[in-house]
Amino acid sequence: MPQFPEPSASNEYLSPHVSHLLRSYRQLTGRHLIEPTDDAAKMGELVNDAPFIVVSHGLEHDPILNYGNRCALELFEMSWDEFTHTPSRYTAEAPNREEREKLLHNVTAKGYIDDYSGVRISSTGKRFRIEQATVWNVYDLEGDKIGQAATFSEWSNLG
Repeated sequence: MPQFPEPSASNEYLSPHVSHLLRSYRQLTGRHLIEPTDDAAKMGELVNDAPFIVVSHGLEHDPILNYGNRCALELFEMSWDEFTHTPSRYTAEAPNREEREKLLHNVTAKGYIDDYSGVRISSTGKRFRIEQATVWNVYDLEGDKIGQAATFSEWSNLG
């Protein structure tokens, strides 16, 4: 499993990976996730520091989270190292994992969805409901699928 270093200025905030996320989002939805610039490192920094959630996972049999911006790390209450070693299914409670799996299959088939709502859980057990999430397939420059990503800016704590 490839492991990404924590986003920072020294690695241009993982600009190659973030560029795949942004380009795929634009191609599938017709929208920009952030205001585009010609500076990939700057775009990586903007996504990393965004006031909304951006996460992604790879294509492993049990997909592992491979990117979470600062907002995501705070919401899921994990360090970068913890986050990037976590199967993405663990972001949902066990009873909600079947629903999550159906969502991911729909995204695979359709390319993206932009109206997902559901309950998620942090590493410490805090439950929260996400609203109006966009989930999309992520492709590399050759057009090969390399994972899936999600973004959302609305969530509420459930206690």
